[in-house]
Amino acid sequence: QVQLVESGGGLVQAGDSLRLSCAASERTFGVYVMGWFRQAPGKEREFVAAISWSGGSTSYADSVKGRFTISRDNAKNTVYLQMNSLKPEDTAVYYCAARRAAIARQPGNYDYWGQGTQVTVSS
Repeated sequence: QVQLVESGGGLVQAGDSLRLSCAASERTFGVYVMGWFRQAPGKEREFVAAISWSGGSTSYADSVKGRFTISRDNAKNTVYLQMNSLKPEDTAVYYCAARRAAIARQPGNYDYWGQGTQVTVSS
């Protein structure tokens, strides 16, 4: 069982930056594909970014491409989401998730989830 704990959310203004972190309990963290998803009130959970176990491959939603960067440190069992040029429409609860095998963009393909961290961007 992989336990994931997100941190780093908060209230910022449009144009600001935030870095989210997700710490995993699993010693074999390095074998998992890690993803970031978000869910705004009244909307479905949507894909944001994902990274392969080695960090050599990444995938981004079009809405965040060029502004967000996903990275990981397997020695620290942690995945990050650097968010720059934040917009009000980025406001959501952000979740990290883990799965084995290849990068996926559908929430249902992930096996483990954190509790989420709130990101609020004011205009």
